[in-house]
Amino acid sequence: MSEIRAGQVIALLALTAAALSGCGSDHGPTQPASPTKLAFVIQPSATAGSQPITPAVQVAVQDALGRTVTSATDTITLALGTNPDSAALSGTLTVVAIQGLATFSDLRVDRPGSSYSLTASAPGLAGAFSRTFAVTLTFGAISPGAVHACGITTAGTAYCWGWNPSGELGDGTTTGRASPVAVLGGHTLAEVSAGAGYTCGVTTGGAAYCWGENNTGKVGDGTMTDRWSPVAVLGGLTFAAVSAGTGQSCAVTTGGAAYCWGANDVGELGDGTDTSRLNPVAVVGGHTFASVSAGEYYNCGLTTGGAASCWGANTYGQLGDGTDTSRTSPVAVLGGLTFATVTAGGNGNINHACGVTTGGAAYCWGSNDVGELGDGTDTSRTRPVPVAGGLTFATVSAGATHTCGVTTGGAAYCWGYNGTGQLGDGTTTLRQSPVPVHGGLTFTTVKSGAYFTCGMTTGGVAYCWGANDTYELGSGLKTGPEQCAPGSTPLSCSTLPIAVKAE
Repeated sequence: MSEIRAGQVIALLALTAAALSGCGSDHGPTQPASPTKLAFVIQPSATAGSQPITPAVQVAVQDALGRTVTSATDTITLALGTNPDSAALSGTLTVVAIQGLATFSDLRVDRPGSSYSLTASAPGLAGAFSRTFAVTLTFGAISPGAVHACGITTAGTAYCWGWNPSGELGDGTTTGRASPVAVLGGHTLAEVSAGAGYTCGVTTGGAAYCWGENNTGKVGDGTMTDRWSPVAVLGGLTFAAVSAGTGQSCAVTTGGAAYCWGANDVGELGDGTDTSRLNPVAVVGGHTFASVSAGEYYNCGLTTGGAASCWGANTYGQLGDGTDTSRTSPVAVLGGLTFATVTAGGNGNINHACGVTTGGAAYCWGSNDVGELGDGTDTSRTRPVPVAGGLTFATVSAGATHTCGVTTGGAAYCWGYNGTGQLGDGTTTLRQSPVPVHGGLTFTTVKSGAYFTCGMTTGGVAYCWGANDTYELGSGLKTGPEQCAPGSTPLSCSTLPIAVKAE
């Protein structure tokens, strides 16, 4: 009998101990002890650049035993902890806890990187560090300019990198960047175009914005004030495409009308005058354009019927009309060719234009001092001549002193001046006809900048090659030898494609 009673007492004691042990749990009948620290209960995860971190980061107020204090209403602030790429964290960074939990639903990091972390802090409580996470970029478009470049992610966010003395990167500063930084404003862009010291873009809704150097009014906001972040182009027009040149910008409306603004010393605005404009003015002639390309003090446009016409400076025959006479309104490019694309390049005493016919044949015209026309000579031309090699191109792009194109099979070829490796063939040798870009990459587009080139692969990875003394390759590297040396890093130029930093 005493043994039974003893067993009952032991069982009762065990039940009492179990009940007591549950009193301090999150699910017990009493609240945890006083709050002492913070903890990340939903950690930050890898995210696409400038997109909210998903799922939302959550921080808990906890007691000394790690239990959430559900009565806590502390004010919690987040910041970047480890920040190897000097990024900025945006969104709602300070949140008041509700039932002991603070939820941060709109956090964004403006630069790609692989080792970011967050810190949480609150007055009187021990802070917390999150685990590391990555920010990645997948590009849908890319555009190199004079000494900077920009791209658009598949989500429509613009990023820029390179030289930035006039705010051409659009991040609100004049600090050069060796890797992509997000353009301010939160605009969803369909197209971006990097020019000489400035950039323009068109939103998915057709609004044009520009930013950067504005000494000629090429930003189009009615002033000559440099802009460090995007400002709207005046006029209320709905654009399909925009192109940033040297001193002027041009764009095509959804109805096919061309407008230009900025410098007009030699008729590059195409309005029949030589009067510069601080906001868009219509290009005369009654053409219905599919696209327009702004070069150095001249432009070329492509009509919906495939006819090319150009206007502006013509010292080197870059208008393709058989003369060297500048024009204040569009003149037809000779040859009777039907083009699918047209592009205007140029720099100083070298100005040339190119196009691809509907059959995939590339033609170029204008100056040819360094083989930029690709016809195997250094003879300038005032009308189109075929690019040598018999390649079938999808598109070509004229830079300052070189030209690059992508074949219908996705192979990249370049020709012309190569002193900084902008042809991507592993050398600095000038080429008067196309040579393949090394690396075996399959490109959807390749575009020529001033002394560098950028392309985008079918997987949305951006590559650049050529000059890098102002960070324009976007690889995160800049300092190094002044002469290109294939395979050497860090470097100030590259004769082979290197990936734009995307994580």
